Order: sequence, then C-alpha cells, then structure tokens
Amino acid sequence: MDRSVLHIDLDTFFVSVERKENSALIGKPVMVGGGSDRAVVSGCSYEARAFGVHSGMSMKVARMLCGDAVVIRGDMERYTYYSRMVTDIIREQAPMYEKSSIDEFYLDLTGMDRFFGTLKWSHELRERIIHETGLPISFGLSVNKTVSKIATGEAKPNGELHITQPAIRPFLDPLPIQKIPMLGKKTAHLLRSMGIVNIGVLSTMPPVLLTRVLGSNGLMLWKKANGQDDTPVVPYEDAKSMSTETTFETDVTDRAEMERILSSMTERLAFRMRKNNRLTGTVTVKIRYADFETHTMQKRIPYTAFDHVLVQNVKEIFGKLFSRRLRVRLIGIRFSELIGGNQQLDLFDETPELTRLYQSLDKIRRRFGEDAIHHAIGMHKSRNTEIKNKTI
Repeated sequence: MDRSVLHIDLDTFFVSVERKENSALIGKPVMVGGGSDRAVVSGCSYEARAFGVHSGMSMKVARMLCGDAVVIRGDMERYTYYSRMVTDIIREQAPMYEKSSIDEFYLDLTGMDRFFGTLKWSHELRERIIHETGLPISFGLSVNKTVSKIATGEAKPNGELHITQPAIRPFLDPLPIQKIPMLGKKTAHLLRSMGIVNIGVLSTMPPVLLTRVLGSNGLMLWKKANGQDDTPVVPYEDAKSMSTETTFETDVTDRAEMERILSSMTERLAFRMRKNNRLTGTVTVKIRYADFETHTMQKRIPYTAFDHVLVQNVKEIFGKLFSRRLRVRLIGIRFSELIGGNQQLDLFDETPELTRLYQSLDKIRRRFGEDAIHHAIGMHKSRNTEIKNKTI
C-alpha cells in the first residue's frame, strides 16, 4: 500500500501573526527580526521577498533591498501561542503527526482512504485551522515526506497540492535542485558546476558518481530526486526529550549550591539543543529528598534554546518546588516539547553582543568540549560536595 503523507506549513508565519493582530500591515512589505543592522531577518512577507529579501539575511542588507519595509521586532511568546493553537487542532484530528518546527507539521494518513478521502480530509483540516486561527496555511499531500514538502512549497501562498504516485516524476523533474529539502548552498553550487540544474537531471545521474562526489549524501539526494523517501513520521509525543540529573554522594541543603549546579546542567543541555538545532517548549525540574520522596514540576515556555532564558525558568520552578527543609539527594532537569528551529528565533529582543557571545561560547564548546566554558554562576562547586551526573 502506498503511504500517504501530508505536509503542512503556516505561510510566512511570523508575518501572518503580526498581520492578524495589526491589519494595517496587510499588503505591505514586512520583515520580522532584530532591530539592529547586525540582526537577521527571521521572517518576511511575500511583498518583501519580491525585493530579494529572505530569512537568514542580515537586516542591514534587507533594509538596503527594501527600504520601505515595516520592520517588526518579533515576539516569541506570541508565536508560540499560535503554534500551540495549531498543534492542538492537529492533535485532535490527526491519527499521527510530527511537529518538525514552530510552523511545520507532517501527518501520516496512510490507510485513511479506506474511510475518508485523504485529500478531502486534508482540505477540511486546513479550512478548520484557517477558520480557528485566522492564519494562512498551505499543504502538500503525496506518498512521502520529501515530495509532500516540495509540493507545499509549490502550493504557496495559501494553497493545496496533491501529487499522486504517477505524477511524482512529471512534477519533480522541471524543478530546480534547490527545491530538494536539506540541499545546502555548497552542494547546490557543486551540482550546478557539474551541469545539474534541475531535479530531473539529478535523478538520471549514476548513484555511484554522486556518492563518489558527495559521499553518503549523494545517494540520499539521488533518492529524493527520484521521489524516494522512507523517512517515517515520528509521533510528536514520542519525540526525544533531553534530561540530566545529579545525585549527591552526601545529601545537601545548600539552596545556592543546588541552584549553581542546576545552572551548569542547564547550560550543557541548552548547548546540545543548539548544536542539534532544537528548541524546547517545556521545562521540568525534579527533586528527590533524602527520604527518597520525589517531586517534579513543569512549566510551558515560549520555544527557546538559550541559557539565560532557561536558567531563569529552571530557578523559578526550583524555588516553587523546593519547599521542604530536608536534605536533598538528587536534582534534575528535563527539556521536552522539542521542535526543530533556529536559535536566532529567541533573539528578537536581544542585542548583537549577546548573539555574538552565544556564537563564541558554542564555538569553544564544539572545539574543546561542552564543559570547556561556563557562565560564572554555574562554575562554583562546594569542596565537600561530590556528585554523580546522569544524562539521557
């Protein structure tokens, strides 16, 4: 039986949220991101894209290309709210879904044609999301993730596209190679230098040649160019969380000491999230007392992967949770509701200096190890406290 995979993407998500709350922005070129020239564009309207503006571009260059654009400093809390609203609608109706980013979803509808028409069902889901959230949305429906995602891109803005199995090659062949998901700029440049400019030509290249030139990625790209992709839709609730905990050799009561250790643990996990291009939306803190009584508390937060935001939330939760004046045997933290996402999303309101600080810290950690550098608050450890760390 052919698979049936639906890809949903909220069109120009940040801009659409801003326009929903301020209709005066409709029809105008809009850019969302940091306010300084050193900041980057996190999202832009189609009107701004017509001038060559795109996500990831420096705000300075974007302003030069489109001087009349309205520049808005993003609000991650507001975007997270709408993202979760869409997630709740999908969760209520979809048999299986994966939330791959703040504005992007995959749904596995395989087998539903026996009961409903998958295209009709997808259309009705899209109409419900638009009606209840007021946000534009596009989808692509096909036999796997790759073709569905490419179809969504061709359906935009605010459209639908269904690519059946017989139509895959006629659909893919004329498209430029840049349409293939996860095809980087360097790889695209190399392929173009070989005379490979569209997906159809790439699909006819010998896999052995592509593997020789591009390594294992060569075979993967050849498969995608031929409309092949067996990547499963990973149920969102089963998405891997990140956690770590510390067991003290000697039970402790020093709250300041525990907060310093929690800060250090948070830094390490946050770095791993940034390294893997992940954001978290839920923070959980765990305490186990000397009598083995264990308490946990969690908090949903705007999606983030940054130390200073996460440390603040961890300390806040710990302050509410640590109410018993007993010795503590273990403390732990867990980041869940993980999604893919660019860490720049969380720097709408930050300074360029803070952006560069994080980039420098992460560069040092990638080269010398995650414990090579810490914020001062997480470095101190009592001489009398021996700890055992466990990370999952």
